[in-house]
Amino acid sequence: MFIMNKMPLAKRAQILGLLVEGNSINATCRISGAAKATVLKLLADVGEACAKYQDENLRNLPCRRIQCDEVWSFVGAKKKNVPAHLQGVFGMGDVWTWTALCADTKLIASWMVGSRDGHAARTFISDLSERLANRVQLTTDGHKVYVDAVERAFGADVDYAMLVKVYGDDGAPKTPERRYSPSEFVCAQKQRIEGDPDPRHVSTSYVERQNLTLRMSCRRFTRLTNAFSKKIENHAHAIALHFMYYNFGRIHKTLRVTPAMQAGLTDHVWSLEEIAALVPEPVAKKRGPYKKNEQHISN
Repeated sequence: MFIMNKMPLAKRAQILGLLVEGNSINATCRISGAAKATVLKLLADVGEACAKYQDENLRNLPCRRIQCDEVWSFVGAKKKNVPAHLQGVFGMGDVWTWTALCADTKLIASWMVGSRDGHAARTFISDLSERLANRVQLTTDGHKVYVDAVERAFGADVDYAMLVKVYGDDGAPKTPERRYSPSEFVCAQKQRIEGDPDPRHVSTSYVERQNLTLRMSCRRFTRLTNAFSKKIENHAHAIALHFMYYNFGRIHKTLRVTPAMQAGLTDHVWSLEEIAALVPEPVAKKRGPYKKNEQHISN
């Protein structure tokens, strides 16, 4: 068992490496030998530090094309199983992760954990707009709350289009092997909403591929397991850690550098030790020389 404030940096990096590669909390404990409370405390500390670092540094971004999407997950229990007295309480049941990805650098420029309503959309899009240095072409899916959110945040200073995908319904029952498979794809409709978006770049393919990366790399998003988040705070911490590693510490196969390097935010691939070191080391208390008549009082 390791004590958090005495855990070597290399051990902390090992634990973070296990988490960002899709291991559950319990699996991480078994592999690393750390206690569950220690792993959760490390996740909370590093998650907060990752969220703070990216909030401060993902600014004045050179993005030109942005794709947005929302990823479903749940905390505590699926919505239908949430106790009556907790129905409608945020942090129990359905939780959505809003993501904005730069199509050129593959950088996650902004994300937010919340509900899927208009208020969440306005908060998310407003945050995104404040991080961009240029006028962008923005593509979202057909979720109607985006229209008002984009209008409030960007006004006319955006080239915005929706990509609405249409799926058929063959009427066949959703058998177990088909339950998580989409219906047959029929077509994708491109709808201009604001400005002059280039139809060639009206797409959500990159951000949808990032959704897969999130589900593969963060165990809490894996379907049909008991690895789902039990607390909304830990859920948010895990997501912040995932995007820190994705943006700064993981080489993108197509770019051959990290998204943060491609966007000019850093000049090197961040190691897990660097990510762990975002949490400052505890400062040791200095003690003066012992005096023979010194009195010690404890409560």
